[in-house]
Amino acid sequence: MKNSTDFARVLKRVNPSNPLQLLATTAFGIEAVTARELQTLGYETEILGSGRVRFGGNYTDAMKANLHLRTADRVLVEVAQIPAGDFDALFEGVKALPWETFIDAEGAFPVKGRSYQSQLTSVPAIQRATKRAIVERLQSAYGEKLPESGATYTVDVAIAKDVATLTIDTSGAGLTRRGYLDSERRSPMKPTLAAALIQLSHWNRERPLVDPFCGSGVLLIEAAMIGRNMAPGLLRDFALIEWPAVDQEAWLDLVEEARSQILDTLPESIIGYDEDASALRLARQQAISAGVDSNIHFQRQAFSELTSKRKYGCLITSTPYDDHSRARRAQWDFYRGFPDVLRQLPTWSHFILTAFPEFERAMGQEATRRRKMYNGRTECHYYQYHGPPPPKAGDESSPEPSEEKPKRTFTPAFGGLDDKAKEQAQLLKNRLAKRARHFRRWPKRGIHCYRLYERDIPEIPLVIDIYHDYLHITDYDRPHDRTPAQYADWLDHLTEAAREVLEIPEGHVFVKHRTRQSGTSQHEKVSEDSKIVVVEEGGLKFEVNLSDYVDTGLFLDHRNLRSQFREEAAGKRVLNLFCYTGAFSVYAAAGGATSTTSVDLNANYLDWAGRNFQLNGLSIAKHHFIRSDVMEYLRNQKPEPKFDLAIVDVPTFSNSKRTDDVWDVQEDHVELIGLTLNLLSEGGVLYFSNNFRRFKLDEEALQNVQIREISKHTVPEDFRNQRIHRCWRMVRKTGE
Repeated sequence: MKNSTDFARVLKRVNPSNPLQLLATTAFGIEAVTARELQTLGYETEILGSGRVRFGGNYTDAMKANLHLRTADRVLVEVAQIPAGDFDALFEGVKALPWETFIDAEGAFPVKGRSYQSQLTSVPAIQRATKRAIVERLQSAYGEKLPESGATYTVDVAIAKDVATLTIDTSGAGLTRRGYLDSERRSPMKPTLAAALIQLSHWNRERPLVDPFCGSGVLLIEAAMIGRNMAPGLLRDFALIEWPAVDQEAWLDLVEEARSQILDTLPESIIGYDEDASALRLARQQAISAGVDSNIHFQRQAFSELTSKRKYGCLITSTPYDDHSRARRAQWDFYRGFPDVLRQLPTWSHFILTAFPEFERAMGQEATRRRKMYNGRTECHYYQYHGPPPPKAGDESSPEPSEEKPKRTFTPAFGGLDDKAKEQAQLLKNRLAKRARHFRRWPKRGIHCYRLYERDIPEIPLVIDIYHDYLHITDYDRPHDRTPAQYADWLDHLTEAAREVLEIPEGHVFVKHRTRQSGTSQHEKVSEDSKIVVVEEGGLKFEVNLSDYVDTGLFLDHRNLRSQFREEAAGKRVLNLFCYTGAFSVYAAAGGATSTTSVDLNANYLDWAGRNFQLNGLSIAKHHFIRSDVMEYLRNQKPEPKFDLAIVDVPTFSNSKRTDDVWDVQEDHVELIGLTLNLLSEGGVLYFSNNFRRFKLDEEALQNVQIREISKHTVPEDFRNQRIHRCWRMVRKTGE
């Protein structure tokens, strides 16, 4: 037998019916998923640790596992485990194993190796010793000549803590190499991981599925194949199919059986969105190759536009991630916006794989479950936010209870309203109705823009202003126990309550969020919608932007002061510093001022001021708009009487890219007021206003000026906060 060349005789050594110990290897974190797949196929399993699941069978079972496993990387024959404290032990141990029962006489047997925490560290030396030992064993069994011209039996020797595990690979190319993948382009996610994400979710073929960052579509293709019961190995071959000991008829039977089990279609279509058009083209191509293109709809769309009328769906995705430190801030802002989008799907469950380490903090709520996984070598977590389960047969499909049936528990993954929110909405309605009755005659007095509600109810810290038939609602930062999505639902609910009770048309409500002011945040842009409305006040017209800025362009708390300013402006030369959109200049010009000079560093505000002049038919021949830093402008003026009346409504803090100076009202007001007074005629009046609550006017440092605080007269009655601003009237006296 040793020198025999009779192929039939030597093949008897490789018995296809011999029981085998088989291993399914997996990525870290999905061993249990692979074990469940094997159990579904009818095998008892044992999870050996990181990345390995053992099951028993023969070559037919190995073929079946290769054909059907979705989450395994490979299927291996476990030959043995042997001591490998030194090369002698390794060599003798390998040589003693019955390799002839696995490898035929003409088989090729390349050897791969690995070593971890062991005495033997040289992987090439480990491979050479193992190869030499197998050669000697097979030569003893088959004779001296081993052509290695037949089927391939890839041997792997993995040494860990001086114990070598020897296996033979039955798969060939890894199971992640699905037949539909474009060989020229690498997918950012392996199909095996994608299949695991699907199986770890609540999705089944009866539920809608969306991937809003679908990229090349692998996750959705795997879902469609799962939903249609398509075996993942039908589009490829495996190494063991070429082994002479394998029953080819058994393989053909397995393939035929797998094809017969494929379902024709899915009850619900699967949808993939992405902003990358080239990725979507690849996704469509791969879906066609997989035979599931009719089950998946790919569309170019931003995540912020995500919505669906379908209920009880699953959102499953792997989000893009950049680990560069400069991208961390953008990543934080990116995930901060997730709850506001996901709350639009109240009956859905959401499953998100990301490597971003602060994901839950950015989302503002903890996941229902989380699971550590790896996408390639990148450590990730799979965050699961469970929504309500679909109703059972006979139940209402809507989350709202019927009159006949008891109320079902309905807890959305993101958002939701509690009874307290509904009570607060009614409280707000009652308060707004009362305030609206109080101000019902104001429009006839020429007041169309006023404050209707200003945090009147402590637990509803909103500010609501009315501009004709528009509502401008400002939401202020405050501590609360709602998640971001719950808070957004709460705010939407109260906003709708305000709109209903005041009978405001749909689309006429604008909501802003005001954070604590610092640096340049006073007039930061928050939108690009450009909802421009022309409003009236005191018989004059003004352009306001209700959408793009926290402030609209018309400070309502200065209504009384603007009226007083107009009365004093007749025949006067007027100076408006920090002019913003020029409302005081318009009032002065309408009141008969001989000239106005409006100064601001922001060119957009100066253009806005010019449009306000045009709205009122005011010629700008004697009215000047100067773009300059206010302090720079004042320091460049000669101290001579150029103006008779001035208004300085200062920001608390201000800085700009155009100047290195940082304006601080407390530190800089004395110089500002002094330089302004130097430009006023004898008896000239300066109105100085600001909204810094801790501001203290340094009267002792101001010379030759009569000062009187008039805040009680300038804050309108519609403002609950009578310290919304402070204002002083200053009259220049002749110096000695």
